[in-house]
Amino acid sequence: MNAVRALAIALLIASSSAMAAPSDDAPSLAGFDDAIHHWRNVHGDAYPRYLPEDVAKIADNILRYQRVDGGWIENQDPARILDDAEKTRFDAEARKSGGSFDNRNIYTQLDYLATAYAITGDVRYRDGSLKGLQFTLAQQIPSCGGWPHTVPATQPYHPHITIADDVTAGVLGTLRKVVSDTRRYAFVDAALRTRVRSAIDAGDACLLRLQVRQGDTLAGWAGQHDAQTLVPAQGRKFELPAITGQETVGVVRYLMSIPDPSPDVVKAVDGAVAWLRRVEITGWRIETFEAPAEQFQYHSTTKDRRLVADPTASGLWARFYDLKDNSAVLATRDSRRVARYEDIPRERRTGYEWYGSWPERLLSKEYPQWKASHPATP
Repeated sequence: MNAVRALAIALLIASSSAMAAPSDDAPSLAGFDDAIHHWRNVHGDAYPRYLPEDVAKIADNILRYQRVDGGWIENQDPARILDDAEKTRFDAEARKSGGSFDNRNIYTQLDYLATAYAITGDVRYRDGSLKGLQFTLAQQIPSCGGWPHTVPATQPYHPHITIADDVTAGVLGTLRKVVSDTRRYAFVDAALRTRVRSAIDAGDACLLRLQVRQGDTLAGWAGQHDAQTLVPAQGRKFELPAITGQETVGVVRYLMSIPDPSPDVVKAVDGAVAWLRRVEITGWRIETFEAPAEQFQYHSTTKDRRLVADPTASGLWARFYDLKDNSAVLATRDSRRVARYEDIPRERRTGYEWYGSWPERLLSKEYPQWKASHPATP
């Protein structure tokens, strides 16, 4: 590789904020962490994988996983070395249509393929990225401008405008890279770039419309919003309609990434941050402890968790908050809301993050830095 091409590749990779490269030649697989985690929960981690430097082999896998209309199924490890039987199975799967944006899916694949094309010049990766982009634009929900969980829908929550797992914010963040990173996405023509800009405008407006209000005060976002009424909606059976303490952070980070944000965007960020500060839980901490090994349908564990009173503790947030009174919303797999953490069966206590520290860095560092350049406007 000559010095000029090596420098060009390094610049192309560095231009993607979500794909910081571990070396000049290999884009990061960090965007697939959630998918890989879910794969290993079910299948374990004792399987052969390509190295991050094996860009073409990983990109070939991503193309093999891609469905005929440009989408991808969720929770696959793109670096897994497939045997002949698995290749045959995925080749059959690729003849289907649809896909899922769950767990940071689809937009991560199309972005990786764009970088793989920049590195290798293999036009198959360019074409796969374009197919993924076209699929993404086609799935934008016309009633508001967000994105669904999965198409075609096989569960009641799949058609909802989805905030959970960074679906809508993640798509919008990638679309912004498509229009701003003109070197890595140089293959996107003017007409398609115009469509992408329109999708961004609609998506940004949608996020502002969906922000929950408590009286006259802005709060955060629900995990799902009904595509027609826009009200907070139920996700999976244990995910009741509620404001999410985790994904609100992702929406705020996306909104803060907008260059020259409008006054409405600034107000949305300020309101969400103020809400996150109000609902911080102090005096309690989550404790993880050893427990008898148990195998569940989607994960195994040798641990359990409990909520422990600790007057010195701070920096804890619930995954879900009541739409009106901001109490923690906890539930079982049969959609029964419970009052106490210990009332959740062990399978859901250890297989789901009901509490976490997701907003800490946002509140302590990222928001203050952003706010210094974006004061509130009357």
